[in-house]
Amino acid sequence: MNARAACLALLLPLLGACGDSDEQEVRQWMKEIDAQTKVAVPPLAEPKTFIPFAYASAEAPDPFSPAKLLIELAKSRSGGGIQPDMQRRKEFLESFPLDTMKMVGVLQKDRTTYALLQIDRAIHHVQTGQHLGQNFGLVTGITEDAVNVKEIVQDAAGDWVERTSKLELQEKESKP
Repeated sequence: MNARAACLALLLPLLGACGDSDEQEVRQWMKEIDAQTKVAVPPLAEPKTFIPFAYASAEAPDPFSPAKLLIELAKSRSGGGIQPDMQRRKEFLESFPLDTMKMVGVLQKDRTTYALLQIDRAIHHVQTGQHLGQNFGLVTGITEDAVNVKEIVQDAAGDWVERTSKLELQEKESKP
């Protein structure tokens, strides 16, 4: 065992010298590289100055005010005073769409002009002032070749607007 201890005593200084010199070389190399390297950080750009917006129209209504929105909604809901009479009792011809009706003729009795309308296979007569169609249609005039109808419908905004329609006389095709 003594021989082993002597061997170890000789090898330890040799091993220590090898490890220490490598570490010294690395440290020296790092110092040189550190001295040669120059860090160049570009300066930051100046921040833009913020100019706050001054709302100079203090007496004008606030565009985001809920009260202003309610006023505008009330105006739009008025619809210009046009509204159908929902309490009125519906007439028979109001249960059919206007596009299913065909004008097939005109009658005159006691100075009153009647238009003859065909719905499916049945013939009905109407006069000025009667209602027909599913959009609160009112017959406003009857001529020899047409029935003028004023309808009240809702637009995309929900307002009631008037729309005019016309049922024209349907002539039968003559066969040769």
